[in-house]
Amino acid sequence: MVTTEVFENLKSLQEILVQKYELEGKKNDAPKQLSNQEDLLAKTQKEFIELKSNYDETQEKVTQLKTQLDEAVKSREEGEKGVANSTTHREYEALEKQINEAKALEEQVRKDLQKEEKELAELNERLKNTEESIKFNESELNSSRDSLNKELSSYDDKLKRLKVEEDKVTKNINDIYSSEENAELKAQEILFKFQRIIQRNSEGIVSVRNGVCSGCHMILPANFANEVREGEDINFCPYCSRILYYEEVAEDQQEDYFDIGAAGSLAGLDDEFDDEDSEFAEDEDEESRSEFDDEDEVDDEDAEDSDDEDDSDDDSDEDEDEE
Repeated sequence: MVTTEVFENLKSLQEILVQKYELEGKKNDAPKQLSNQEDLLAKTQKEFIELKSNYDETQEKVTQLKTQLDEAVKSREEGEKGVANSTTHREYEALEKQINEAKALEEQVRKDLQKEEKELAELNERLKNTEESIKFNESELNSSRDSLNKELSSYDDKLKRLKVEEDKVTKNINDIYSSEENAELKAQEILFKFQRIIQRNSEGIVSVRNGVCSGCHMILPANFANEVREGEDINFCPYCSRILYYEEVAEDQQEDYFDIGAAGSLAGLDDEFDDEDSEFAEDEDEESRSEFDDEDEVDDEDAEDSDDEDDSDDDSDEDEDEE
């Protein structure tokens, strides 16, 4: 049977396509493995640039402070020499003031210089560590790139082999339909749908057992299930779009599946429960109405008895008057 040959080839094609799409997915995702390393390297390089900028600024401050310190020391020393050679009190006081101001400036500049030199040393150490991190990250990234290239090359080799197998199976399917009308179009349509199903579900051809699609586990319409069983054409599940083929079920396994005639559809289960609840409610209403009707009948009978008694009393009074 033509469909039997097609099914066998589709099963083979399914195995090929599953491997193919898995490899293509890995190939597409592979470069993402380097993204973390590339981000880390870029972050470290940016940190190095910022540190180098701070280092240069601090180094410029240190240079300026050293110049200020030299000037303050020179001013103090000149004042000290002038004091020894001063001849008047006014000259002495002026030189003494110069010396005190120079000492105060020298002391402040030394403090600032020590602070900046300490920061400069720390920045220099951080620069060295960051530079080493950059070299290490670059080495790791290059190593990962080499591994990735080998991995991608391996994927390409496997994909080439799978392509040869895929072309072979595809040709078999085309040959099977070659004698039919619009053979090429029909084969291409089946293959196109089948490939899309595999990409979405990883399983494109499944069995029908007791009228149930083993792919989505939905109960199929009885007429449609019979068409699948006859196997005269390729049929797609109306629920999950997979290609269907019929599979005989042993008697001891039949009880594990829904009986189409008895089950109807999964949605029918709720309808049955709703019908039972409705019938139960209707029975209660009927019983309630019956009780009320019985009570009304009793009241009517009591009223009729009372009227009869009144009529009897009236007749008795009339007889006495006549006498």
